[in-house]
Amino acid sequence: MKRILWCLLLVLGGISLKAQSGKLKLWYDKPAEKWTEALPIGNGRLAAMIYGTTGAEQIQLNEETIWSGGPNNNTNPEMTKILPEINRLFFEGKYQEADDLANAEKRARNNGMKYQPAGNLWVTFIGHEQVTDYYRELDIEQAITTVKYKLDGVEYTREYLASLDNGTIMVRFTASEKGKITCRLGLDCELRSKITMEADSTINLSGITDDHEGELGQVRFNALVKAQLEGGALELDGKELVIKNADAATVYVSIASNFKNYHDISGDGFAKADSILKAAMVGDYKTAKARHEAIYRNYFDRVSLDLGDSGASAKTTDQRVVDFKNGDDPQLVSLYFQFGRYLMISGSQPGSQPMNLQGKWNDRVDPPWDSKYTTNINAEMNYWPAEMTNLSELHEPFLKMVKELSQSGRETAKILYNARGWVLHHNTDIWRITGPVDWARSGLWPTGEAWVSQHLWEHYLYTGDEAFLQEAYPAMKGAAEFLLDILIEEPTHGWLVVGPSVSPENSYLPQINVGVGNTMDNQLAFDLFSNVIRTAQILNVDAAFADSLAAAKDRLPPMQIGQHSQLQEWINDWDRVDDTHRHVSHLYGVFPSNQVSAYRTPELFQAAKNSLIYRGDVSTGWSMGWKVNLWARFLDGDHALKLIGDQLSPSVRNEKGKETGGTYPNLFDAHPPFQIDGNFGCTAGIGEMLLQSYDGCIDLLPALPAKWQKGEVTGLVARGGFVVDIRWENGKIAEVTIESKAGGNLRLRSRNQLIDVDGATLTAAKGDNPNQYYPVNPVKEPLISKKAKLKKLKLAKTYLYDIPTEAGKFYSFKLKQ
Repeated sequence: MKRILWCLLLVLGGISLKAQSGKLKLWYDKPAEKWTEALPIGNGRLAAMIYGTTGAEQIQLNEETIWSGGPNNNTNPEMTKILPEINRLFFEGKYQEADDLANAEKRARNNGMKYQPAGNLWVTFIGHEQVTDYYRELDIEQAITTVKYKLDGVEYTREYLASLDNGTIMVRFTASEKGKITCRLGLDCELRSKITMEADSTINLSGITDDHEGELGQVRFNALVKAQLEGGALELDGKELVIKNADAATVYVSIASNFKNYHDISGDGFAKADSILKAAMVGDYKTAKARHEAIYRNYFDRVSLDLGDSGASAKTTDQRVVDFKNGDDPQLVSLYFQFGRYLMISGSQPGSQPMNLQGKWNDRVDPPWDSKYTTNINAEMNYWPAEMTNLSELHEPFLKMVKELSQSGRETAKILYNARGWVLHHNTDIWRITGPVDWARSGLWPTGEAWVSQHLWEHYLYTGDEAFLQEAYPAMKGAAEFLLDILIEEPTHGWLVVGPSVSPENSYLPQINVGVGNTMDNQLAFDLFSNVIRTAQILNVDAAFADSLAAAKDRLPPMQIGQHSQLQEWINDWDRVDDTHRHVSHLYGVFPSNQVSAYRTPELFQAAKNSLIYRGDVSTGWSMGWKVNLWARFLDGDHALKLIGDQLSPSVRNEKGKETGGTYPNLFDAHPPFQIDGNFGCTAGIGEMLLQSYDGCIDLLPALPAKWQKGEVTGLVARGGFVVDIRWENGKIAEVTIESKAGGNLRLRSRNQLIDVDGATLTAAKGDNPNQYYPVNPVKEPLISKKAKLKKLKLAKTYLYDIPTEAGKFYSFKLKQ
C-alpha cells in the first residue's frame, strides 16, 4: 500500500511488486484454429494476431491507416428540406408519416469507408506438424506472446511482440540446439497488391485499398519483411525468404501507407516503412525487447488488482471462460480487467489513430459494420477506462479525433441544418465523415458531437490540465453552438428539444424510431451546455454565450418518470416493460454521465434502476459491459458481478444457429461478432465497482460484491487528479492511500466504516433516512482535526469527509473494522 516505498524499491532494485506476478497470462495447450482463438499484439499503429501453428504459422497483420476510399465528405444536401417536415409531422402526432419520410430519403452520399487488413505473414516450418509439449501464451505484464513445443528432443521457442520502441512487429525464433531454425517466410494480401523482392533481401508487398460506395480506394501501403540471422544462411526463393540452419532468427515487419491525415494522403508508404525497418534492425533483439517492455510497463504497472486466486488459473484460459459463471475464479476478473488495459496500451498510443469497433485487429476485407467508429455508444465506450485506469495519455487519439471532427463537421452542420458549429451523427471513419449514414433508426441522430465532446471535459476533470482545456474549448463551444441553433420549441410544455432524432436504434412504437425530444438527447445537451458554461468561467471567456446556454439549459425537458415507475426513454410515456433492446440510451444520465445519483436524485435513481431491470441482463457483449457500469452506479456489486459472469461466458450458437454475446476463447468480446468495446466497457465497470468519483466525491468500494471479501487495488485515478490504493479484508476497507496530483480538497465517502485520519478516529451520527436529498456542498463545520473535516450524510451508514491536500503528497487512512 505504501506507494512511496514501492517507487523506491522499483528505482533501487528494479523490483515489480505485482500481487499477481506471473498470473496475468492468457495461455493455451494448442494452436489457434480460428481468429477468435488467436492472440493480439499491437503498438498503437501496427497490430497482429498470432495463431501459433507449428507447421504453417499465420500472423495476420493490420496497419491503422489502411482504409478503403479516400478523403471525402458524405453529406447529402437533399436531406435538408425534409428535416423541418419530419418535426412538423411528429408534433401533429403523425408518427408513422414522420418515420416514413425520414426513411424515404437517402441519408448520405456514402455510409463510410472500411478498415481493411494489410495481409498475412506466413512462416512455414516443414515437418513441424506433429509436436509434443505444446504451450502458447500472451503475457500481458510484458506484452509478449510466446509459443513453445518439442520435436525430436529439441525445444523450439517463438516470441512475438509489436515494439512500442522501434515501431515494427518482431518475431524471434530460437531452439535448444544450434542450427535448428529452418523455415520459409512469405506474405499475402486479399487487397489489390503485388510482391517484389528488394535488393537487400526484403520482401515488399505493395497494395492499394478497395473502392467502396462510389469512393475510389486511394490508400497505398507497403508491408516489408526482413530477417536477421544468427548463424545459418538466408536464401531467396521467388517471392519468399528461406532461413536455413540458423541458431536463431529475428523477423521484422514494417508497414506504412501514404496517409498523412484525414484530408492528406500525399505520403510515401515505402519510404516510411523502409526507414522504420532500417532503424529497428540496428542493434540486437535482447535490447529491443527490453526497451519495448520498459515502455509498456511504464503504462501497465500503474494499476494492479488482486481479488484472490482459487487456483483456477492453472487451467487454460478458454476452459476458464467455460467454467467461470458456475465456478470460483476471481482471478479471471482481474485478468480480464487487465486485458482491457493491455488492449488499450497496444491499440491506442499517442499520435496514433483512435481504436475503432475492432480496435486495431481486423482480418476481414469486408468487416462487420465496416469496422468504423460508431459514436452512439461504441467509440466512446472504447475510452471509458482511459482516465480511471491510469492511461490518460492513451486517451489522446480519441481526443484528437474529436478536434478533427469539429472541423469536418462544420460543413455538415451548415449544409443540413443551416447551423453554426459542428455536428456528428452515429458513425465516422478515418476520413472524419459526419453526415447521417445507414437507416434512420440509427443514422438520424444529430447529437454525436455532444457525446464525444464529453470526453474533452472528462480529461480535464481527471488531469486538471487547463492548457488542454484551452485547446479543447473551441470544439466544445462549436458543439454547443450547433445544438443551440437546432433546438426547437415543443408546443405542449414550451421545452426546447432536439429533432428530428432517435433514441439510438430503438423504437417507441412498432417499427417507428424517429421522433423529437428523446431523453438521451436532452441529457447530452444538458451535459454539453453545463460543461461549456463551466469551461467559459474557468477560462474567463464568452460570458454572453455562456448566459445564452444557461437560458437554453433551463428550458430543456426534465427527466420524466413514466407509468411503469421507469425513467422514460422518450418525450412521451411509450416505454414497454418487455423491451429488452441492447441500447439503454436513456440511462446515459446514470453512466457515463453524472445526472442521476442515489444521494442527489433518489427518485430518478430508482426509476432508472427500474428501467434497467426491465431491460434484463443478457444481451450483446458490449451492452453487458455497459450494464456492469450501470449496476455499479446503482451500488449493487452482486448484480454487477452477475453481469460480468454473463459477459465472461462462451459465445455459442443457440438452437436457431445464432451466435450469442459473451467472450471468445482469446478473451475478445462477442457482440457477436467481435467488437472491442465490450472489453473496455467491462474493464471500466470493474473499476467503477471499486472506485467512483462522479458525484462530487471519491466513493470507496461503492459496489463491492459479497464474493470479493478480500482484495487490493492500486493506482486507480479519481476526478480531481487523485491516485487511489485500497486494501480490504472481510468485505471492509482496511487501508487507503491517496496521492494528490493537483492538490485541493479531497472529499471521501465511506459506508459502514469511519475513517481514522492521522490516528484520530472521526465520529458522526449515522443518518436515518437513506432517501433524503443531500446537496454536495462545501463542508462548513469547524475542523475536527488539523487535516480533516467530517459531514454527516443523510444516508444510512454513509459518511462524507473533506480533507485539504497538497499536490505531490500522499495521504494514508485506516478505517475502523
